[in-house]
Amino acid sequence: MNKKIETIIFDLGAVLIDWHPDHLYKKIIPSEEDRAWFYKNICTPDWNEEQDAGRSLTVATDLLVKEFPDHENYIRAYYSRWTEMLNGPIQGTVDLFAEMKAKDKYRFFALTNWSAETFPIALDRFEFLQWFDGILVSGEEKMRKPLHGFYEKLLQKFEIDPYTALFIDDNARNLVPAKEFGMEVIHFTDPENLRNELVKLGVI
Repeated sequence: MNKKIETIIFDLGAVLIDWHPDHLYKKIIPSEEDRAWFYKNICTPDWNEEQDAGRSLTVATDLLVKEFPDHENYIRAYYSRWTEMLNGPIQGTVDLFAEMKAKDKYRFFALTNWSAETFPIALDRFEFLQWFDGILVSGEEKMRKPLHGFYEKLLQKFEIDPYTALFIDDNARNLVPAKEFGMEVIHFTDPENLRNELVKLGVI
């Protein structure tokens, strides 16, 4: 028998919002091999996550420019042209969100790894972000997924019972703490699969 789901918690990037550095860097580093090298060695996921955890964009950029001066233009593009990494909503997921919201039986929250400096751009651009009952942004809280404290802050701040909550994220790493807190989880791959999983859980 499925648990009763009362609260649905979304990740944002790559679940509801199509954010990816490729949307920008395909324009300025056409070679896929060269882009892969750049992401692996310069503007790495670990570097980006420090901004998600609260480090300022200026400090982060200057740090890399000092270390890799020959790549300064590419490095500075990361945040000076950051809006070009936003390719719009993932409409299939937004449609599912709207379908669940219309049922008027769930609370909705977002738990997102996102820089506090760039998140206001997304808030302004994507109207559906106003549908949430609350959003916890890693850059504002100075902690990020998958650290347990970030999930705990969400649960406490919004008085969420984890045993009646569903957590949706595209990164399997981030599902582990949610499960440990007692939440139901869905590993997001695409909207169609998400719909199938929501049907299995009796959410839609």
